[in-house]
Amino acid sequence: IRQTEQRAAAAILGVKDIFFLGYKDGTIEPTLELRRELTRLIRKLKPDRVVCDDPTIFFFGDNYINHADHRAVAEAAVTAVFPSAPTRPIFSELLDEGLEPHQVKELYITHSTSGTTVHVDIEPVIDRKIEALRCHKSQLDPGDGAWIREWAAETGKDVGLTFAESFRVMKLVNAEPDPTAEKEQ
Repeated sequence: IRQTEQRAAAAILGVKDIFFLGYKDGTIEPTLELRRELTRLIRKLKPDRVVCDDPTIFFFGDNYINHADHRAVAEAAVTAVFPSAPTRPIFSELLDEGLEPHQVKELYITHSTSGTTVHVDIEPVIDRKIEALRCHKSQLDPGDGAWIREWAAETGKDVGLTFAESFRVMKLVNAEPDPTAEKEQ
């Protein structure tokens, strides 16, 4: 059911590649095995950016407890990004698969209470976001999307955006200096 829902949502969003790891809902732990599988994907796909939840968030306000699976996957993802993916001795068996270390440049963390550093304008795509969420019938019902629009409006209001998503961004690789820029004297 979840794979069918995810494929339908991905089609709406234009996502071409999906990787299912086969873990059952409600049973995920931040194990070495999960870290290895995420490290394998990072080394294979070589992304510049990885997006994940904040693994430290247990409670959202006074009315929602963060799902244990979300915390576990977030913890494993962060640890896969660093130190696992860029380090040769960690999961050295991946080297035998031809998967050399890879350094992700940026980690985009959702739902972080440690400080938002980037707001993304989602006004042009919010209807598509709601349509994609409707595909996840076994998980949630966005209804007419009013509550999603309310959250996105609340996120965007302080930065002058109608609808936004926010992220704490960790820059794991410093940008290359611009060789054409004038040097300070």
